[in-house]
Amino acid sequence: MSRLSQRFADLKAQNRAALVVFTTAGDPSASVSQAILNGLPEAGADIIELGMPFTDAMADGPAIQEASKRALAGGMTLQGVLEMARNFRQTDQATPIVLMGYYNPVYIYGPERFAQEAAKAGVDGMIVVDLPPEEADELLAPLSRSGIDFIFLTAPTTDDDRLPVVLNKASGFVYYVSITGITGTVSASEAAVGEAVKRLKSHTQLPVAVGFGIKTPEQAAAVARHADAAVVGSAVVERVAKGDVKLVHDFVAELAKGVRTARK
Repeated sequence: MSRLSQRFADLKAQNRAALVVFTTAGDPSASVSQAILNGLPEAGADIIELGMPFTDAMADGPAIQEASKRALAGGMTLQGVLEMARNFRQTDQATPIVLMGYYNPVYIYGPERFAQEAAKAGVDGMIVVDLPPEEADELLAPLSRSGIDFIFLTAPTTDDDRLPVVLNKASGFVYYVSITGITGTVSASEAAVGEAVKRLKSHTQLPVAVGFGIKTPEQAAAVARHADAAVVGSAVVERVAKGDVKLVHDFVAELAKGVRTARK
């Protein structure tokens, strides 16, 4: 069983959702970013999304765009992202790591080479924001051979005709983008999230994670009452920008408390 499958199975047995925490690799510096990453499980993160910094992060709002700029200015590369994952695995063999970003750096690196090296580094899943199912095979195939899940995005605009096309190639979990627009902006209502999760679960047996616009422990709890995971990105990245590791971990602990008590 993969780390992702094991983690979701364990949390289902506990009747609670996962807290998925996003941070950009190399932000605000390589050393601080590694310290933040290494401490996320103890702070309460159940799954980690590690952002691959990119110059043209078109789906992301200002917070994550600025995080990518800081990371790239500090010299972070795709090889550096994999090195961070390797370093993390020296002390944590259980917490799933999902890389999230855009296809251009992976394409230049080489999909086959990237998949093999990511697997060796201990990566469990990939979210490639700008790679739709119709164009995903050149990366999906090597990832599958390397045992890495390919996680696709769905949105409020993904209708019932489109969903099977997306879900047919998905594995690990389904990421529901709860708003139309960029990260870190408005938030969806709890009722809207509940309806969306219900609709997705009528199409797939995969866990459903909900992200975009979750900024507080209360909002994370509201999502956790319906979904299998709540994803928090921009609100974490805003604190990462301050360079205070403890500040980030304390905020994650607050989010974790909200998620873990949501169904009680």
